Amino acid sequence: MQGIESILYGIGIAGVAAQAAAGVLDAGRKPFDMFGIVVVALAASLGGGSLRDVLLDRTVFWIADQSYLIAAMIAGLATFLLVRRVRLPARLFLLPDAIGLALFTVSGTQAALAMGAPWLVASLMGVITGVFGGIVRDVLCNEVPLVFNGELYATASWLGALLLLGLMAHGLSPGWAALAGGMTTLLLRLCAIRFRWRLPVFRARV
Repeated sequence: MQGIESILYGIGIAGVAAQAAAGVLDAGRKPFDMFGIVVVALAASLGGGSLRDVLLDRTVFWIADQSYLIAAMIAGLATFLLVRRVRLPARLFLLPDAIGLALFTVSGTQAALAMGAPWLVASLMGVITGVFGGIVRDVLCNEVPLVFNGELYATASWLGALLLLGLMAHGLSPGWAALAGGMTTLLLRLCAIRFRWRLPVFRARV
């Protein structure tokens, strides 16, 4: 169990760093100063896990362990300094965002399981952890959140979480199940971006 906890802790730190970088790259398209950029990065990287912990009635993860906060700040500032020196593609933020989505889906699902949540609740906690920070990021950047009108996003997260839970229910170790769930989420999200996979869009008849 100690090994699994270490793996999940590393996944959480990596997810925070990836989403902080994505937040900076997204906010960098707006005329924000460094303070604004850092606020967006922190909201993107910590928002989903914070909501998950409030819903599960547990201490918010970055308050219980400030390493997550430090990782978010370092990743955000490092990305900020990088983009000031190197011109990057406008949609580059989608790559670290996809990585963060996969990592947070795994860590959120496992965190809910550790609190004794049933499988459906655990899968939705994985989705919330994965997507809510991106929603806050996009709102702060005055953009329509990707999860509402972009390529498969929350769907990729949920399928990855369900796969993780299904594999564990059939006896696969939590580590391998987490790897399979995370890779499924990441590959689905990247394929959705590449091939424009979307859910049907609502259009009212007039």
